[in-house]
Amino acid sequence: MTEVEKPPEASLYDDPATADLAAKVAEAWAEFDRALAEVLPTLPAGATLDITLDPTASGVGEAVYAVSVTPAADSMLKAYAVGNSLLPPEHRLTRSAVAALVALGWSPPRGGDEDERFTVELSTAQSARLAAIVSRTLKDVYGTPHPAFLVYDASTEAGDDAPAASDAKPRPGRSAVELAPLGAARPEHGEAIRPPERHDLSGLSLPDKVAAVIAAMLKTTPDKLPVDSEGDIGIRSGSAMVFVRVRDNPPLVDVFSPVLTEVDTNERLYAKLSELTHRMPIGRLYCAGQTVWASVPVFGRDFQPTHLMLAVQVMTGLADELDDRLHGEFGGKRFFVEGDRAPDKPEKPEEGDAQTGMYL
Repeated sequence: MTEVEKPPEASLYDDPATADLAAKVAEAWAEFDRALAEVLPTLPAGATLDITLDPTASGVGEAVYAVSVTPAADSMLKAYAVGNSLLPPEHRLTRSAVAALVALGWSPPRGGDEDERFTVELSTAQSARLAAIVSRTLKDVYGTPHPAFLVYDASTEAGDDAPAASDAKPRPGRSAVELAPLGAARPEHGEAIRPPERHDLSGLSLPDKVAAVIAAMLKTTPDKLPVDSEGDIGIRSGSAMVFVRVRDNPPLVDVFSPVLTEVDTNERLYAKLSELTHRMPIGRLYCAGQTVWASVPVFGRDFQPTHLMLAVQVMTGLADELDDRLHGEFGGKRFFVEGDRAPDKPEKPEEGDAQTGMYL
């Protein structure tokens, strides 16, 4: 009897309505790890690979969070990570972040060192381990939400015997080195940063631009996005659900999530939401109609795709963490619970609605 060929196993990428963005982001980082591990052993002698969190896309001002890797003697690779002495005061690493660097394997700079960066040295045979250290540093310590926010550049001192990239524009006194792509990260002298698939958004309306960006993040096409009757795009993140709504007047993209529904409101809850909102770098938490909402706005005028990507990344991580934390403390219902059907989306209060008195 001939064995019937089984269909390929279903993937999270198959159905955007059930896609978990956290899984998409994890896969993007895994792809970056694999590409970096393959590139590191190919760096020519004298070359330096710099990987930087793009400050223009991530909102970190003049702070430059970067990791560099260069070949050393005896088939070794030496990596460097920026520390507090090279960062502006308002963007310096916390004690826990510094401890995380050390836990990853970085050696802190010693007193009197000319180079004030953290260092780690491994053999080329351990390039996969070094790639993982670099990746986790950029993601977990420096706060890069997605590899698409990274830019990279490889170069050698001018005159060194290394293959050059014909279309690159290296720094003065250095020659560019051509590398294989590093996942969703982009070359420093390449095109302006865009969503992962590099869509050209020029000429599109704001709703179409938003749909193109979200489709890129979910690895699907705009026409296959899960859109409800209100025109909101739904994105699952663990036990939470995040919605993206485009507003016309003023042009605004609202990234929001019903963190908890059917919650009993009281002064302790309001105080907690106020405290959490104060800690948030962007966005707010508020309670209306027995629902705790989280919201991060993105300006629609002069729309920047990476601003929406960052807002979605922040909201998906925030909502999935907060719904569990607040549920344990205040009860209510999370949007998704393993084995349960997703509930109907609660009605989000409009600005100025009588129920919005508990905005914090």
